Amino acid sequence: MTIRNLDDLLGEGVSGRRVLVRADLNVPLDKQTGEITDDGRIRAVLPTLSALVQAGAKVVVCSHLGRPKGAPDPQFSLRPVAGRLGELLGAPVHFAEDTVGDSARSTVAGLADGQVALLENLRFNSGETSKDDAERGAFADQLAALGDVYVDDAFGAVHRKHASVHDVPARLPHVAGRLVLREVEVLSRLTGDPERPYVVVLGGSKVSDKLAVIEALLPTVDRLLIGGGMCFTFLKAQGHEVGTSLLEAEMVDTCRNLMERAPGKIMLPVDVVAADAFAPDAAHDTVPADGIPSHRLGLDIGPETVAGFAAALSQAKTIFWNGPMGVFEMAAFANGTRGVAEAITKADAFSVVGGGDSAAAVRALGLDESSFGHISTGGGASLEYLEGKTLPGIAALEN
Repeated sequence: MTIRNLDDLLGEGVSGRRVLVRADLNVPLDKQTGEITDDGRIRAVLPTLSALVQAGAKVVVCSHLGRPKGAPDPQFSLRPVAGRLGELLGAPVHFAEDTVGDSARSTVAGLADGQVALLENLRFNSGETSKDDAERGAFADQLAALGDVYVDDAFGAVHRKHASVHDVPARLPHVAGRLVLREVEVLSRLTGDPERPYVVVLGGSKVSDKLAVIEALLPTVDRLLIGGGMCFTFLKAQGHEVGTSLLEAEMVDTCRNLMERAPGKIMLPVDVVAADAFAPDAAHDTVPADGIPSHRLGLDIGPETVAGFAAALSQAKTIFWNGPMGVFEMAAFANGTRGVAEAITKADAFSVVGGGDSAAAVRALGLDESSFGHISTGGGASLEYLEGKTLPGIAALEN
């Protein structure tokens, strides 16, 4: 990758310099308590932040959280993140009550060497996500004024043409943080010449969300295993009854075409866990994939499918997994995701978990994260990279 990285910056010296770090601290919060339920994204940026702190930089961290509408919204405040970040760094993190206003300027001005500040949610400012170049640029000017140099360590946001990702690097000397560098190095292994057999596992709810990556991967993978809600559109394309399962009727012909183009390459469930309702305590049992009752909906892949997928994965030398196999948040429908994840950890292969719900499932199910080769922090960014798209944040770092 022809991008300057954190080690290049550290070699030049950062003591006393204001380093603006774009992080991805978009962590899930409990709706009742406001507490962080998964701090994985905070932990992911620690290597970059710790290195800057130890080198004596004045570290200014910025991030988004959730989808506020371009104005302050207390439920999306980054204040809880500042507390957790401070705990993990072992030192207080100074919190600015705004992003580029008086509080941000005074908080940054008050930093001593080796101290860290976190700005309030970037998306409390409409300029962050604006499609108008001038509005986005004006916000980028204000943000860039808070730093002397810029580090992008928010891989989960590099596929967005947002001010903090795309426009700020044009205004400051810039480098890739350790997380972004690692993500690109790993994903490059998948798009270059992966060791074979190369097996991809895709889940999640909609075929339409994954169509582009399926199109891109189909010519290059050896096996494509499909579970999750999206499998029912494929099963429908085979002529099977899917009951009240999630179905994208407009995608049935597309799925049929994909299977015809790659005969034998796409592997679908042979059994599913079908339930009376979308509820954790719904009555359910395992049925053949071609025998789903008309009044029931599939909420997980069945044990025979897990065994079949595991057999395919056991032969792999390279694995990419994106998307859960079922509604893993409900214990009754988590076995498919758990079984496939465990099969990936047992394979003698280089494995990549493609962020998003897959990464959340690994942690929610209590699986050993170190058993996977790499767990990406960016679901959408990972998929778009594998599709071969130009990612605005990466392109900005290359300029």
